[in-house]
Amino acid sequence: MAELYWQCYWCHRSPTNARFTLKPSTPTLESLSTIHADGSRKFVHPADVHGAFTFWRRVSSLILLVIYIALPWIPVNGFPAVFLDVQQRRFHFFGLTLATQDLWVGFFLIVGLAFSLFFVTSLFGRVWCGWTCPYTVFLEHIYRRIERLIDGDATARRRLEDAPWDAKKITRRVIKHGVFILVSALIAHIFISYFVSIKGLYAMMQKSPQGHMLAFGIMLFLTAALYGSFSWFREQFCIILCPYGRLQSALTDDNSIVIGYDKKRGEPRGKAGSTTGDCIDCRRCVQVCPTGIDIRNGLQLECIGCAACVDACDDIMKKVGRAPGLVRYDSYVGLTGGKTHLIRPRTIFYSFVLAVGITAFGFATTRIEPLRASVVRMIGAQYYVSDGVVRNQFLVRVINKRNAPSTYKLELVGEVPPDMKVTGNDQLLNLPPMGEDQKTIVLALPEKSFTAPLKLQVKVTDTARGDNMTTRVLEFLGPDPRLKSNAPLDAKDFVQ
Repeated sequence: MAELYWQCYWCHRSPTNARFTLKPSTPTLESLSTIHADGSRKFVHPADVHGAFTFWRRVSSLILLVIYIALPWIPVNGFPAVFLDVQQRRFHFFGLTLATQDLWVGFFLIVGLAFSLFFVTSLFGRVWCGWTCPYTVFLEHIYRRIERLIDGDATARRRLEDAPWDAKKITRRVIKHGVFILVSALIAHIFISYFVSIKGLYAMMQKSPQGHMLAFGIMLFLTAALYGSFSWFREQFCIILCPYGRLQSALTDDNSIVIGYDKKRGEPRGKAGSTTGDCIDCRRCVQVCPTGIDIRNGLQLECIGCAACVDACDDIMKKVGRAPGLVRYDSYVGLTGGKTHLIRPRTIFYSFVLAVGITAFGFATTRIEPLRASVVRMIGAQYYVSDGVVRNQFLVRVINKRNAPSTYKLELVGEVPPDMKVTGNDQLLNLPPMGEDQKTIVLALPEKSFTAPLKLQVKVTDTARGDNMTTRVLEFLGPDPRLKSNAPLDAKDFVQ
């Protein structure tokens, strides 16, 4: 049995040397379109296609690629437009700077993006996958374009795949995979620039990798991962790993606009010029599909909504003198002759949640302060008593979250006893852009004046901007005065 399996496998891979051949697999709903009947991997070589949807997909992908490359180069308020400075724990988004303490705002951003995707999916199915997903953009509009340039069209690529390993095939493989590795390294370097900036990346490239082994290791890992994904794994990522395709059935319904085949018009299939349906069974829609499915079998997990089959079918319909639209963007209701309803409970709910998310994110961004301060009691005893004086020590940490230098003044406010002595708040804090510093404040109060814990506040003010200020509460502790008397004490009377 094992021998028969490998004979079948190699007959398909090298039909010229086989003792028998396997029939080409036909996409069905019973198994994945990328698996042969013998269980071996079927490498998909989609044919090139031209049409309105293909043109606009290429335009949108070009725009997305330009944005991906350009964002680290565009300065906004002295920093790249998108700069995730993990080392300094600062995150810059188009002029909005978030410190680590402000990352809670990202929750609303992520939730908003998720519900945006849910909303779009409920209306238009997996249009995200086919048009804007980074994986699709890189695979279809970079790597497969390179492959077409080096190996030729789909027919030539299949012929080369089954050809023996001669000098021509080896040369083409070396050139193609060499270019794939270079492109993968380039994409990886651009990705790293989002975390170290273009300037920092260029400085790293001028030095030995030993000085920045973490960044260098990440670059090598990303290059290998990108190369493996786009040269071998390819559409398997969308089919096996990406969970979005499996969520599709829960997010869409019969009124969602998806890629569909008009069976009422196309069946029964027959040759051009016959009195059968409009579908002439040319299989052109299968040949151009990047995941190798037959859209005439209905909506399937593998379909990414790229509309390549729509352009291919429209082109064939024009050639045989029939109306386009046999395969088109439409809902199941529309394909069966009904009227599609875009406004329905599902889309209303997603719209409401999306609006709530946008509102929450907008409100959250207004709560981000350009100054952040914290006050903590210094490690050790809660208070010290010496020479009749009670002392409390606090550590004040100030973070300048602005992209400009600032000077801050510390002062103690609230019901401060007149005989309390404050040390450490007399000097100003000069912080650079996005800088931070900390100062020690010592509060001293005569023991005879301490009668109970005191709630006080430390006020931090930007000297150049009087309205840029924040306050933090601290508690002055000391010994319970009743310990000096003979009055009976309960456990709750002790100062914590």
